[in-house]
Amino acid sequence: MGYGRDMRIWLGWWACLMGMVCSGLAAEEGPVLSAGPKKVYVVPIRDAIEASMVYLVRRGVKEAMAAEADLLVVDMDTGGGRGDSTEEIMRILEQFPGEAVTYVNHKAFSAGALISMATDQIYMAPQSVIGAAAPILMGPGGTGVQEMPDTVEVKMTSAFSALVRTSAQKHGHDEDVIMAMIDKHHELKRLSWSTNAAGDALVQTNLLCEKGQILTLTDEEARRPYFEEMGQTPRPLLSSGTIESLDALIDTLGFAGAERVNIEPTDMERLGAWLSAISPFLLMVGIIGLYIEFKTPGFGLPGIVGLLAIGLYFLSGYVAGLSGSEWIIVFFVGLALVVVEMFVLPGTLFIGLAGAALMLVAIVMALVDVYPNPGPGLPTIPHAGLQLRMRAVDMLIVIAGTGVGVWVLSRFLPKTSMYRTLVSQSAAGMATERTFEEQQSSRLGMEGVAISTLRPGGKAQFGEQILDVVTQGEMLEAGTRVRIIGSRGSDAVVEPMA
Repeated sequence: MGYGRDMRIWLGWWACLMGMVCSGLAAEEGPVLSAGPKKVYVVPIRDAIEASMVYLVRRGVKEAMAAEADLLVVDMDTGGGRGDSTEEIMRILEQFPGEAVTYVNHKAFSAGALISMATDQIYMAPQSVIGAAAPILMGPGGTGVQEMPDTVEVKMTSAFSALVRTSAQKHGHDEDVIMAMIDKHHELKRLSWSTNAAGDALVQTNLLCEKGQILTLTDEEARRPYFEEMGQTPRPLLSSGTIESLDALIDTLGFAGAERVNIEPTDMERLGAWLSAISPFLLMVGIIGLYIEFKTPGFGLPGIVGLLAIGLYFLSGYVAGLSGSEWIIVFFVGLALVVVEMFVLPGTLFIGLAGAALMLVAIVMALVDVYPNPGPGLPTIPHAGLQLRMRAVDMLIVIAGTGVGVWVLSRFLPKTSMYRTLVSQSAAGMATERTFEEQQSSRLGMEGVAISTLRPGGKAQFGEQILDVVTQGEMLEAGTRVRIIGSRGSDAVVEPMA
């Protein structure tokens, strides 16, 4: 997606986890700093805030981090959106190590106001507004706003308040202001001073938001100075200033002439939101498809469906901005090692285990949010424990679903006409099911040697052919001479020779 480092860094990162020494590699792969022009990245937040917007912001932040950008500008014009997407965007913005600012380029209602708390400063365009951030409950399909029970409203308000207060404290925003935007029970008062005709200072109390109301501010109101207690220096209520345009803001912040990159939304991000929702199902379909392919001769429809499903699984992580293309490469390297173990060097065990481990790592890491490390060092995983626990739960669901699917298919599929169709379509060089049956019949009585331990399934070699074989229940050691006495699906049934 443009934010990935060198492939060697990724492989070195996982080599470290596997106990291999790669500290020297990590040091060698560090970027070379240069005194080039400053870099500014602009990430737009437009329309409804949902999963596709999360992917856009994640992509922009990671590209900015990989490019070691000096400034990240959130160009905001939104009426709000989903609470879970809002929380995720705030966490993503917190990963950017440089200066981040929000430019309210018309409106920042609801989720937009909350997201702005995750940046260092807030600027507003003329006649822009910010606020009205109280959580609401949408009807099914987003058809309208539903009334929340009091307990639900209190719970949601408390959760979002804690999240936003944390960001506000970190970035120096006034907590009371954002609380008045979220909680209708929160009253906001501030002091201001002026002078009368005689030149005397007059201090007055301003009720900016009374209980039962939700705070919304214009650009003029947001930049007006107030103070909480006597003796304090007045400071703007929320906005650091009203700026005519985004270009003028960049110049005002001292980045005139800087290299500027505008992150543009793509249709792929909307596709990614749909794919991510069904990613566990895609993985199950992929594994089951490959299982059927390995159990039928040749290569056909099950293998195509399996590879397509797994490809879409990795595509969902790539489009979501979670991972780069490196993990699909790692997966297919692992798959190749498993194939080598099964068909080229059966019985070696280590090659197959290494391949399975690579496949598992790739499947897990494809949906883990990894960020480039500015400066020398390996990529980082924020909230690593939480992310890996979530992926572990997903994997347990996939393993359970796949196990049930494989059991059902192995028990019932060979008895159906669909199985004969699959075998007929899959068999390379076999035009019909009859040809396949004739080939199985021609193998009866063939003698060979087991080249892997049969428990009871495994592989045996008959002349130049290596076949999948199964015994009648006994375990035979590698090297045992065997004879074909029948077939079971695509496997040859063998017995030991006296």
